[in-house]
Amino acid sequence: MKVAIVNIGTIFTGAVDDPVRSADTVICEDGLIRTVGSASPADVESCNVVIDAGGATLAPGLIDSHVHITFGDYTPRQKTVGFLESYLQGGVTTSITASEVHTPGRPKDREGLKALALAARGCFEGFRPGGMRVHAGAVILEPTLEPGDMAELAAKGVWLAKAGFGAFETPYDYAELVAAARAAGMITLMHTGGASIPGSSGIWADHVIRVNPHVSFHVNGGPVAMPEADFPRIVNESEVALQICTAGNLRTALLTAALADAAGAFERVLIATDTPTGSGIMPLGMLYTISHLSALGGIDPARAYGAATGSNARVYGLNCGLLAEGRDADLVILDACEGGAMADAQSALANGDICAVGAVISNGVPRFVGRSRNTPPTRTPVRVVRSDIINDFSA
Repeated sequence: MKVAIVNIGTIFTGAVDDPVRSADTVICEDGLIRTVGSASPADVESCNVVIDAGGATLAPGLIDSHVHITFGDYTPRQKTVGFLESYLQGGVTTSITASEVHTPGRPKDREGLKALALAARGCFEGFRPGGMRVHAGAVILEPTLEPGDMAELAAKGVWLAKAGFGAFETPYDYAELVAAARAAGMITLMHTGGASIPGSSGIWADHVIRVNPHVSFHVNGGPVAMPEADFPRIVNESEVALQICTAGNLRTALLTAALADAAGAFERVLIATDTPTGSGIMPLGMLYTISHLSALGGIDPARAYGAATGSNARVYGLNCGLLAEGRDADLVILDACEGGAMADAQSALANGDICAVGAVISNGVPRFVGRSRNTPPTRTPVRVVRSDIINDFSA
């Protein structure tokens, strides 16, 4: 499928160091972004679908790097069906598992832990709820595992390893398995903050620094934050990615962003939701956290948006998250909400508002065009102006 988005007002690139670009047309083909800038009438005419953005903002699809999936589009934690499809209606085109820890009766023996990660990965390899890409299957690190298991799992396609829910005597004891996972080429993730489920323990800055994972999960607390003095330490004494989550502590989220920005390390800040958990289902959680960092933390909205897209993609090694030629065609059209005080997506986020989502394209395919079922309408209409496919692309 070949899709053109025309009449674009502004582009969020997804890159925190160069967050805004001017372009009036983007063309996607075979699941990739082919051209960004302008296009001839003949180029646009050759497309199967032409979407008029109505002068709104085009941006990369959001990447939620902390989603507690289980199997299928269902969460037993909230007994909710279709939550991932609903997240797509909030502009999330990619979700990354935070481990399948909420799977009922999850195994803790060596073979069961490996089987759970492999099964989750396999189930979502070809399943796109609502059009969302889900990276599933994070092995939960437990004392029953051995370092050699990390290389075995990596060879079978598992590339995520999660520390924080295991029955280790102290959090420092994760270090051997985290090092083995890193050596096997896996991305390593570590719970940070107070205990979140029975049997887990608090993990603070000294634990994270010594274990050295790639990502400090919900560094602002999931849901409880670590002590105040730990935040400068984790920013200045490590190079781990600093994942801020909607379901965490808002004050320490703002503190983390400010400390990272002051240290010239804002590219380490990632935005995610840490849902579904006790905090619930949050289809617009990513947009809320972006607006909080912008309106309350003084971070430029386009840079904050990059923490939810391009920065996540860089840390996790994904081809999405940036609006550039050759990247995955996962895109959203954003605008100020109809009837609101602001004129565009950027000023709306700076005002503390969520954006209206006018369209979502994932893997180069329009999933809906016109209005998300989870947001108010866009300030100006977003519509399909031509299509040779029998589909009105409504939500």
